[in-house]
Amino acid sequence: MPEPPDIRDHFTSDAWKERFEDEVMHIAAKLKGKARAISTVWEDAETFVLRGEVAGECCEAVHWPAGGRWEFETSCPCEIRTYCPHAAALLLAATKPSKLRDLLAERSADYEIGSQMTTSEVASPTPSSEPQAPSFYLKVVREPTGSKVVRLLLQALKLPDTGEWVVARPFAIYGDHRIPLGGTAGPRHHRVSADLVIERDVAAEMNAILQLQQAGLTSLGSHAQFRFLLALEQKQSSGADAPIASALWFPNPGHGTLDHYWPWLRATGTAPLEAAGWTVGFDADVGHEVIEVDPDAFSYVLEDDGTGWFHLSVGFDVGGKQLDLLPILADLLDRGADEVTLEFPAEGSFLHHLDDGRALNLPADRIRRILRQFSALIDPKRFKGGKLKLHPLDAATLVHNDPHRFSPPSKLEALIQSLSGKTSSPTSPLSVPSSLKAELRDYQKTGFEWMQFLAAHDLNGILADDMGLGKTLQTITHILAEKEAGRMERRPALVVAPTSVVPNWLAEAKKFAPSLTPLVLEGPQRKKYFRSIPYADLVLTSYALLQRDIDKLRDFPFHLVVLDEAQYIKNPAAKVAKAACELDARHRLCLSGTPVENHLGELWSLMRFLMPGFLGGQEEFNRRFRKPIENEGCEERQKALKSRVAPLILRRTKDQVAKELPPKTILVHPVELNTGQKDLYETVRATMDKRVRQAIAIRGLEGSRMLFLEALLKLRQICCEPKLLKFENESKLEADAAGSAKLDYLADLLDTLVEEGRRILLFSQFTSMLDLIAEHLKKRQISYLMLTGASKNRGELVERFQNNEIPLFLISLKAGGTGLNLTAADTVIHYDPWWNPAAEAQATDRAYRIGQKNPVFVHKLICQGTVEERIHQLQQKKSQLADALLADAAKAAAPDAQLLSNLLAPLG
Repeated sequence: MPEPPDIRDHFTSDAWKERFEDEVMHIAAKLKGKARAISTVWEDAETFVLRGEVAGECCEAVHWPAGGRWEFETSCPCEIRTYCPHAAALLLAATKPSKLRDLLAERSADYEIGSQMTTSEVASPTPSSEPQAPSFYLKVVREPTGSKVVRLLLQALKLPDTGEWVVARPFAIYGDHRIPLGGTAGPRHHRVSADLVIERDVAAEMNAILQLQQAGLTSLGSHAQFRFLLALEQKQSSGADAPIASALWFPNPGHGTLDHYWPWLRATGTAPLEAAGWTVGFDADVGHEVIEVDPDAFSYVLEDDGTGWFHLSVGFDVGGKQLDLLPILADLLDRGADEVTLEFPAEGSFLHHLDDGRALNLPADRIRRILRQFSALIDPKRFKGGKLKLHPLDAATLVHNDPHRFSPPSKLEALIQSLSGKTSSPTSPLSVPSSLKAELRDYQKTGFEWMQFLAAHDLNGILADDMGLGKTLQTITHILAEKEAGRMERRPALVVAPTSVVPNWLAEAKKFAPSLTPLVLEGPQRKKYFRSIPYADLVLTSYALLQRDIDKLRDFPFHLVVLDEAQYIKNPAAKVAKAACELDARHRLCLSGTPVENHLGELWSLMRFLMPGFLGGQEEFNRRFRKPIENEGCEERQKALKSRVAPLILRRTKDQVAKELPPKTILVHPVELNTGQKDLYETVRATMDKRVRQAIAIRGLEGSRMLFLEALLKLRQICCEPKLLKFENESKLEADAAGSAKLDYLADLLDTLVEEGRRILLFSQFTSMLDLIAEHLKKRQISYLMLTGASKNRGELVERFQNNEIPLFLISLKAGGTGLNLTAADTVIHYDPWWNPAAEAQATDRAYRIGQKNPVFVHKLICQGTVEERIHQLQQKKSQLADALLADAAKAAAPDAQLLSNLLAPLG
């Protein structure tokens, strides 16, 4: 064996000059003063390692004898890796300590330098020449700030002001001896004493290191954040407890935060290691305990908060301390726990981390079911504390669905029993008022009983029956029952309806409930009748007058406020919607065959009037329900919303309850534009498409909405009759000359229908189109009636048609969509389609309603390949949006900007 090297010899050796350039030495000279924690370790009889930290980089120089002198190589985690300025600075610094030479010489004596020891004697830890197979042990420990404990750890395992650190210390066990595992394989031989050297199983140790890395651990020496540890003071000790920095392991940053990793290792990561042969231990003071939670042990407490609402708290005991579940659920919802994530798996269990470092091990499937139950009730953005504020209906529904978990307040008992069907409920039979001058059909009795159920439990709701099923009669029956029971107490019922429908309410009230005292607020003299409001039973007004008179009407207490055709308040920002919400009423009721026409925001507006706060604020509702359902097609949120509002919405279709109605047949007639129309359509389409795209690029989609609608209007008018366009000069002549294929088709269709003796309702969105049709009818000498918003003799026109005087009734879609009973008709023609399928359905229901005895045929005239055909497709999707909430149909996404842009596509 050669003599131990003097590090200073490097400065004159060829190896030094070959490996370190002048530029590197220049930098090394400046870094020399930053070298710290220098130590040496003999790896075997011929190899020793000089280690140290230089300017934050942990580097080492390995020496071995060769050809009568000492060779060496260096390694460093910096970008240069080998023979870098840090290693040169370490070697420069090593020339200073006077004890270095003595230390090397002392360690050389231990190895009996110069002796003729054989290889087998060096390699064998026991008389046997076979190397030992190691077992592996992982210990997780906590070290406090400033600790000077000399073990396998460096002294302090924390950054300044960050508290205590937890680290892992892995060992390879050979018999009774432990060898710390670093991030890379160590030397093949490990000297335990002067006469004992262990031959290590490098392959087994490397496999063990890989297992640690797969478990999310990384060695200290490879992580830049903790390189400062190598600069701390080290104390040398003997045996297996020698300080080796690379034997410290900590969580890989890519695996999550430090505090979240250790509970994960306890709960999940330990099992794979133990299966691979590891023994894993945790020091008692490590903390990060994992608490197994039994969902069956949750305690549910429901309390009356004194405001008519209720407070719910859900908790469970952990070590004698009560913890709240609801904040945990709110946190999971806020992190999107509806989806399968690493933290929230589809099955098994997952960890929820507490602020004190502990973690709850929660069963995923059970918590997911609880989340579904509460997702419609908890808004994670607004949830505070451990209690949840619930509407009585929500509270009663929770108890009804899970009665064994609750001891509900007595105030809720009646509602819970009703939902359970044990007392008066929506389906329990009630006596119809004796003074009612009508015989209710079975489904109408059910509707009346449902209204009584709502009133009995201080709930408000939406009667969403199809047009023509008698919503007005059911409501009058309910008002009459409230009067006869003495519950109105000089507080009348207020009915707000479209102007054209108010006379119908008055007529039906007089016909079916003559004992009610009605008061109609209309005309310029109406204000003098306000003082009579407390003495009436039924007050009738219109939406147009409601917003004008709200300053007066808000001062009167009403027993019941009924909004007929409640879609009039579908825009929550409209004055009429705000005015309706200001009315003082014990009970509220909406009547609408189409509570959801275009989007779910319309439902929120109706529910705000009925029960403020039940669906939260508008922004909250959009975030929790509208966006997930309409934009993302989230069936879970759709089911949650449907389940929540189901007790408040009664929806029946004609197919379900009016079995006596004759069949209704819908016929779509494709009409091909003539050549002149096609040329004009494409010219206008290309021009408007270019203008719209330019506007969208400059002002965005919202800022271009009016121009976009103008483009669609022009294209629709060309489909109906080019003369509808406001052209001038030559363009007008071109439009007039183009003609209308649809109008020609209609003329032929009407000739056939009139000849067959059909009774016809013809609807169009454009009153000017009705005028053009009327001109055609005059030329063909076909008698007709016409109703538009300008008509003053509405009742007389209806009576003439119902008396079979005239076979054809031209009606504008807006004027004839509500308040008409035209069961004398057996044919409906929609000349042009409109966005809202509910508007067309309402128009059709002027004829297809209770009292109709003949089969009804509905004809839709659609120009092929045009914007009309695309509107017709859009109608079908919008109707699915309403069905998904009110019935059980599958959800369809609302139209987006891309679909709208398709409306301006070329002729198909």
